[in-house]
Amino acid sequence: MDRELLEAALVARERAYAPYSKFLVGAAVRAASGKIYTGCNIENASYGLTVCAERNALFSAVGAGEREFTALCVVGDTEAPISPCGACRQVMAEFKVPRIILANLKGDMKEYTLEELLPYGFSL
Repeated sequence: MDRELLEAALVARERAYAPYSKFLVGAAVRAASGKIYTGCNIENASYGLTVCAERNALFSAVGAGEREFTALCVVGDTEAPISPCGACRQVMAEFKVPRIILANLKGDMKEYTLEELLPYGFSL
């Protein structure tokens, strides 16, 4: 498991903007360059405009010029390690994130491959 990514995701979680659900999520992605980018969930009164932590982390990295990634960690206050939504899984597939680490605040962590989280994912 990647403790550095988990720590970065926990810090990002504290920055979440979730006035409606009160459900804070943080994510951290490591680019092939070694740099770590973070993201948090950001809600909106028009709930469809809410953006998840995983996509925020990946989009931040892509906006900085990164295109290859080695791992992504996502953390939330859930009973078992948090599970990404389908939209986030598809974005992970777009950028071929090979290792996805899911965690919760109790310290539970589980690592998955992209294929395990999104079998038969859409691609061109």
